[in-house]
Amino acid sequence: MTATQAWTRDTIEPAAWTVPLPTAALAELRAVLVELRRAPLPTFLLDPADFALDACRATMAEVRRVTQEGPMFAVLDRLPMAEISRDEAIQLYWLLSSLLSRPVAQKLNGQMFFDVRDTGAKLKPGSGIRPTVTNVDLRFHNDNSYNESPPDYVCLLCLHPAKEGGVSQVMSVATVHQALQERFPELIDRLYRPFWYDRHAEHAPDEPTTFAAPIFERAADGTVKARLALSEIFAGYELRGERMDNQTAAALAAVQSVFDRPELRVELDFAPGQIQYVNNRATGHARTDFVDHPEPERKRHLVRLWLRDSGRRTYRG
Repeated sequence: MTATQAWTRDTIEPAAWTVPLPTAALAELRAVLVELRRAPLPTFLLDPADFALDACRATMAEVRRVTQEGPMFAVLDRLPMAEISRDEAIQLYWLLSSLLSRPVAQKLNGQMFFDVRDTGAKLKPGSGIRPTVTNVDLRFHNDNSYNESPPDYVCLLCLHPAKEGGVSQVMSVATVHQALQERFPELIDRLYRPFWYDRHAEHAPDEPTTFAAPIFERAADGTVKARLALSEIFAGYELRGERMDNQTAAALAAVQSVFDRPELRVELDFAPGQIQYVNNRATGHARTDFVDHPEPERKRHLVRLWLRDSGRRTYRG
């Protein structure tokens, strides 16, 4: 673990996570759009190898460095939304993200893009409704913690921010782990043993509705990887009709108490055209609740991609 991986609000500046999209890279993307407007292709068939993208490759190499060495998340700033359509923005987003890692399915049915916006749905254990399609506060989590193969990267393209709220928050897993060791050393061992997670109905009808995994585990290089998903854990125990023992409940309360410390996180105001890339199991990300504009075209709308280089491109990995 390095100092750049374990940071707090006061030890990090926006320059550490902001990666500008330079003029040369924007010129390459505009040239791509000229070609696609003349000869369209479905987004899933777009391959960066088919276009001249040297400056974009260098930019995404910097995104990779920031997300691998520290602070483990980056904001790419930004696509020229005023001169392109939303569909074109998504195509450029696909190409840029594919230079970082391989897009993979986000649902069992093979869905590759996921629209993060309020659908009016209400959360219920086992329903398959994900918090990302509501306007509720999302506590810190790692995406797809309830699956065998979570994504390496979670990517979010901002098409339109909310009227109020919807602030993106990021926290270092290394910092969370360090804070727990300092304040709750007696509970660390429990966090390395399995918890039950609600699988959000992403399984075959005859398969279990829950998934067992620890919140923390050590990678081969000694770094800590996390499966932060408190809501899914509480729902997992509810689905199983299983009462948490005192140590399990105390461990989850300890994690939440760390999440509640504002000095350990940074907040990001998403602007249209910005793309947030997080190293999924090295950072916890969250979102405050929000109020939308009444007009459908102005409602908060992010487009999510998951990236992973290992395994298959299917949801199961």
